[in-house]
Amino acid sequence: MATHKSAEKRATQNVTRNARNTALRSSVKTAIKAVATAVSTKNKEEAVKSLQSTIPAIAQAAARGAFHKKTASRRISRLTKKVQAL
Repeated sequence: MATHKSAEKRATQNVTRNARNTALRSSVKTAIKAVATAVSTKNKEEAVKSLQSTIPAIAQAAARGAFHKKTASRRISRLTKKVQAL
């Protein structure tokens, strides 16, 4: 347990950041699943529409530190390739 005031503050900040990052990652996963579902049902219009909303969500999560920059880039690239293959 934290005994110094600065250590208590760090512990509180870590809890807050962990909650924020978890929520961001969860929302991105949901968006990715929407694209994957549209791709698996061969629905190109829905896939393109959901991809257009998913790309900014992934980029924003990376900008806020929930994902590494290259991880976000790789996920965007793979999703785009799947949608373009339809």
